[in-house]
Amino acid sequence: MSQPDDRLDALEARIAHQDSVIEDLNRVVTQQWSAIDALTRHVAALRERLREMAERPAGTGEEPPPPHY
Repeated sequence: MSQPDDRLDALEARIAHQDSVIEDLNRVVTQQWSAIDALTRHVAALRERLREMAERPAGTGEEPPPPHY
């Protein structure tokens, strides 16, 4: 083969490798977005529960002592 053909083959190999890396990175980013979305929903639910707990009036009566007393 001549030198231009070798260079073309090398460039084609690099592009093929870069395409593979880009696909892998895209897959990882997509998985991370899914995880971030799930965690965001979880944090929002926890905030809502905390807000609800803060709005509830505290028990006015004394709790009985545990059974081992």
